[in-house]
Amino acid sequence: MSHHYVVDGCKLVAVLLLWLGSSAGDKHAGRAHAAEHQEHTAHGPAGLEEVVLLIQSQRNTFHARHAAQRKVEILQQAAELGQVLDGFPGFSIQPFMKGVPVVLLLHELSDYEGDWSILPALPHLSAFYGQSASWFFFIEEGTSVTLSALLQVLHRYQVQEEWFLGKPLYDNEASIIHHYAFSEDLGSFSYPDPAAGWALSTPLLQRLAERIQYKSLKSDFTIDLKHEIALYIWEEGNGQKLTAVPEFCTETRDNCATTFTSYLPNCGDPVSKRDVFVAVKTCQKFHSERVPVVKATWEKDAEFLEYYSDVTDASIPTISLGVPNTERGHCGKTFAILKRFLSKDVPKADWLLIVDDDTLISLPRLRQLLRCYDPKEVVILGERYGYSLLQSGYSYITGGGGMVLSRSAVSRLVSSGCGCYSDDAPDDMVLGRCFTSLGVPITHSPLFHQAQPYDYSEATQQAISFHKHWNIDPVVVYKHWLQDTQPRDEL
Repeated sequence: MSHHYVVDGCKLVAVLLLWLGSSAGDKHAGRAHAAEHQEHTAHGPAGLEEVVLLIQSQRNTFHARHAAQRKVEILQQAAELGQVLDGFPGFSIQPFMKGVPVVLLLHELSDYEGDWSILPALPHLSAFYGQSASWFFFIEEGTSVTLSALLQVLHRYQVQEEWFLGKPLYDNEASIIHHYAFSEDLGSFSYPDPAAGWALSTPLLQRLAERIQYKSLKSDFTIDLKHEIALYIWEEGNGQKLTAVPEFCTETRDNCATTFTSYLPNCGDPVSKRDVFVAVKTCQKFHSERVPVVKATWEKDAEFLEYYSDVTDASIPTISLGVPNTERGHCGKTFAILKRFLSKDVPKADWLLIVDDDTLISLPRLRQLLRCYDPKEVVILGERYGYSLLQSGYSYITGGGGMVLSRSAVSRLVSSGCGCYSDDAPDDMVLGRCFTSLGVPITHSPLFHQAQPYDYSEATQQAISFHKHWNIDPVVVYKHWLQDTQPRDEL
């Protein structure tokens, strides 16, 4: 048994004894404990077995395996903690530690891919666990949890009341991704940092589950999940605001119930430059404005890169795919790129990256991330959005942050016959609809960004991409946010 869990067990014993109103040697401790147990269901603090931990997992093989490992770690910690408490003479772990928590993987709750947006999954959670659980705690795959510290936090709050707990994040500026909500007073509204974990008491979760049945979201689009969940719970001031919990942490410090390392996992050496083919979508009117930014920043990190435009320009050079430029979506151009990627006209690579000409991206970080994925698996990776997810809609990778597809994914899509209903259809949404119809999951990474750095909270410390050149110096943004100060070894 690890020393870490022994220490946690000792801390929890001390806290529990304080709740019982006695010391370990108090002759009335047994009677007090029995009385507490008798009233536990209606009035007492929740025990470990009344906590449902939901790991926000994904169907992709790498993420499913990572989440499963996190589940095993949590259950093992619960078992070891129970053994520690059972080892104290005369001390029963009932009712506070009479079992282990329920640990669920989000992608296993149902066959519906849209469960990642949480709200569609609440009726299921309420129906299956609402009668036995007091708390629902949501964590990321990379969130570490100290169960004893988590219980200490949850015991501060009456389980019969509605609670929304988390580490608060705030907008630094009025943000386009949040529709400029609370622009008059950015500090008046907070939303939870998912990396630190966030919790709903059962009464609140049950009310939300009922509300979802008859009241839809204001927007059909799911863009920034953590902010939109907080808005839905807040209910225009009629619901619950987020209660700040200092023990929900992303950086390790004393008394943390949770910690988090990084959204950029270390799965070994980055994939080779030759494994990634880069397709940049542009058009003639941006040749002199946007393409020079790409050349001044990240183009040098690409082994294979082509610019696709509506005209051929040898000075760049660009390639015309025979698809006219459109003012709205670029579905025709994107599907032409997919077919070219599979042809003998370009070098064979495991991965295809499709970006806009105003996307800023770190290719070395992308290559590090791609080491975690199997290019033989059907993978489409980037920043995940959702459309009409409460009505069985679909998910898609938003194009501005960059869309990464494995060769297997491109082959599967092209051979399926699914395609554009018009050349100016939104390419990212059409791709999402097609992959959904094929039963292929969309794989999300919060390292990709559809907007600029300042549209996100200060928690956005790591990134692979940002998008748009509005009112910024894109070269400065690239150097500050995306260019590594220490050059990486190139393969």
